[in-house]
Amino acid sequence: MIILGIESTCDETAASLVEDGRHLLSNVISTSVKEQALYGGVVPEIASRRHCEFISATVKKALLDAGKTIDDVDAVAVTFAPGLIGAVLVGVNFAKGLAYSAGKPLVPVHHLRGHIAALYLTHPELKPPFLCLVASGGHSHIVEVQDYTHYHILGHTVDDAAGEAFDKVARTLGLPYPGGPSVANAAKTGDPKAYRLPVPHVEGKYNVSFSGLKTAVLNEVNQAQMKGTDINVPDLAASFQERIAGILAEKLLLAAADTGAKQVCLAGGVAANGRLRQLVNDGAQKLGARVYLPEQALTVEQAVRLFTSDAAWASRDEAVRGTLELGKQADLVVLDRDLFAIEPDTFPEAKVLETVLNGRTVFRA
Repeated sequence: MIILGIESTCDETAASLVEDGRHLLSNVISTSVKEQALYGGVVPEIASRRHCEFISATVKKALLDAGKTIDDVDAVAVTFAPGLIGAVLVGVNFAKGLAYSAGKPLVPVHHLRGHIAALYLTHPELKPPFLCLVASGGHSHIVEVQDYTHYHILGHTVDDAAGEAFDKVARTLGLPYPGGPSVANAAKTGDPKAYRLPVPHVEGKYNVSFSGLKTAVLNEVNQAQMKGTDINVPDLAASFQERIAGILAEKLLLAAADTGAKQVCLAGGVAANGRLRQLVNDGAQKLGARVYLPEQALTVEQAVRLFTSDAAWASRDEAVRGTLELGKQADLVVLDRDLFAIEPDTFPEAKVLETVLNGRTVFRA
């Protein structure tokens, strides 16, 4: 069975084809993140407008990359909630129209369930039951996955989501959007013990709160400004990251210990944070639980396409460049080895033998 999935809940328009629930045939993402970065965060109106512009071409490319047509698709799935209402409506209405016109079933998908289900693509051996922390820009939930369609929420944020806190702290520190990778990058050279940030107390054994933590960072910056001193951005970024990752990991591992979970998972954008992954992995091992983390790597084919055909498509130049075809510009490099036949770790050893730009050799070794 082949499913066409469509996602538009925030600032990225995405479409993919999945076969039998485990095999990813294609995955195309169109993002407005650079435009959103000008405002330090997601502007819902801009996100909705870009979805309208991108969605048709994004779905078309997902089908093309998979070598399929809409006739080959068995059903159309679309994220229906939660998310930015204007953005969600673009994806839902497009999916409705496509499914109706093609005579295909329409399957609504809950945003959080989608985050969890993504783990099945990178870890085919993963099967319920398991415990999962879903942490993203809009959510921070600890979910007991009982089977493929039954979930029990054990804990959640009572105010800000973890990803939202990362974004707002990044803006406070003068770091670029999106905040997660910016804070993590700044924290690499910082001292996580430099600033004593509070541990929020909240009702509910597995619940979390990040509003006070975010405010504490803002207070540190304001107090430094009033004193005429400078904030050490790497130190404050590291201290914030250590605190928020520690809170999330502690709550997840506490739930795992209490429920006797043998499998512990991370999902959502915040799951890419290296410190969170380390804390969860170390803690789960002590509990004797197996850890499943979202993959952060591309396949060789995906990486090559990202810088060739996908780059041309993103700049709307796919008709003239991006692939080696008759009639297109001859922009290419000749390497001394086949990247698809060697280990990725040896890529830096590859040598460029020749570079051709628009049919003219501009470099030859």
